[in-house]
Amino acid sequence: MRGTYSVGAVCALPVLLVALLTGCQRGTGSAGEDGSVGNPAPSASSAGYGAQFLAVDECSSFGTTSFGEVPCTSERAAARVIARYDGAVGDGPLCPATTDFVLHISEQHPSRDEDGDGAVPQGYACMRNLEPPHPGDPGGGGGPRTIVGDCVYGSGGGQVRETACDGSGPHKPQYKVTAAVADRPQCPDSTSLYVQLGGAEPVGCARRV
Repeated sequence: MRGTYSVGAVCALPVLLVALLTGCQRGTGSAGEDGSVGNPAPSASSAGYGAQFLAVDECSSFGTTSFGEVPCTSERAAARVIARYDGAVGDGPLCPATTDFVLHISEQHPSRDEDGDGAVPQGYACMRNLEPPHPGDPGGGGGPRTIVGDCVYGSGGGQVRETACDGSGPHKPQYKVTAAVADRPQCPDSTSLYVQLGGAEPVGCARRV
């Protein structure tokens, strides 16, 4: 749900197609049953920098349409990779809870790759902004996951979406996730909405605010 970005190749390296997945790893849900957030994912192109494109602890720049890998010491560095997985986002592990946004790496055949076989595996990078704001933090109003401390509002059709708990977003918060549990009966009595979180404790217990 966030961010600005710009192309940043520091040398003539392969171009990979990436997409900013602000709503990846979360689906839409129905209020009173499951609730989560999903936004459109604009596509972008970027060039690699290190031996592996966007490896853990490497950094990206960003602009309006595309992302580039740059040294973390660069003045253009804006976000750091906190986790990196192969495969499709929907099939792989969840990003860390406070991930600010996710880059989906979808190009398979660049001119140079990690092991010289002519292909870079499909994957995704979980990104954390180097400086605030951090929309993935609890109550921040965004990030690819809904976590304890986040707030949501009814978006119509029985669906809910995440919004900033401090009311600074375009939509006022209506519910706040106060706990994560394995099953709905474990939620406190004050729960008025169940939110789908994923992970080992997939049920979010939300109360009205």
